[in-house]
Amino acid sequence: MLAPIFQVDAFTNRRFSGNPAAVMVFEQFPPEEVLQALAAENNLPETAFLVADNGDYQIRWFTPMVEVPLCGHATLASAAVVMERLEPKREVVVFHSASGPLTVSRSGTGYVMDFPRRTLEPVEIPPELPSALGAMPVEVVWDGSNFLARLATAEIVHNLNPDLAAIETLARSGVIVTAPGDAGFDFVSRYFAPAKGIPEDPVTGGAHCGLTPFWAQRLDKTAFRAFQASRRGGEIVCRLVGDRVELEGACVFYLDGTVEF
Repeated sequence: MLAPIFQVDAFTNRRFSGNPAAVMVFEQFPPEEVLQALAAENNLPETAFLVADNGDYQIRWFTPMVEVPLCGHATLASAAVVMERLEPKREVVVFHSASGPLTVSRSGTGYVMDFPRRTLEPVEIPPELPSALGAMPVEVVWDGSNFLARLATAEIVHNLNPDLAAIETLARSGVIVTAPGDAGFDFVSRYFAPAKGIPEDPVTGGAHCGLTPFWAQRLDKTAFRAFQASRRGGEIVCRLVGDRVELEGACVFYLDGTVEF
């Protein structure tokens, strides 16, 4: 069986930065074990699988280890594939997903995604978290999937060298760390999810569905320039719009090809 594959660097305008995603297109989804095997073979933070559906697209996302209910950067990459390769004149695309319909529109510099806002719940700082991170959080909330830990400064976030084995044992999907921004950004962040097969995700759209309302409460504003301070790094423009979050970013194509399986 043959299927087209694209590899796209998302949340960046420079190749070899941002977050790489594979996007594969099918007439119908293969069995789940095949999708998981393809994602493991691609060995990228996420692979998005698309099926055309009455003018829209169905979308599923897999890490090398598990299927996930939402992935921002692979959705951004999928929008670039649809609007730059599959349907070049298209301006808007709707992806139907486990997290509901996700609308992506062209913008002047890339694409704008309309995602659900995550609900945040304050929690006591887990006693094992400071040693796992190698830093003491100022506060911790839960975003429904991950611990979100605010650290004191952007410098601490940049220099963090966490114990990934310890993070993997925490009773959450992953840990987001964040701090007030530097270098013209409103806030910075990093995301560690070894339990999902992603030791550190380069740039995480889903995390910003919680980071945006988190910083809206603390900075008393609703629009932000954010930087995810991984080794590759990436920039996201975030806007809080009611119970939704708009995430805007650019994409760069790296690979167009065909997979045989």
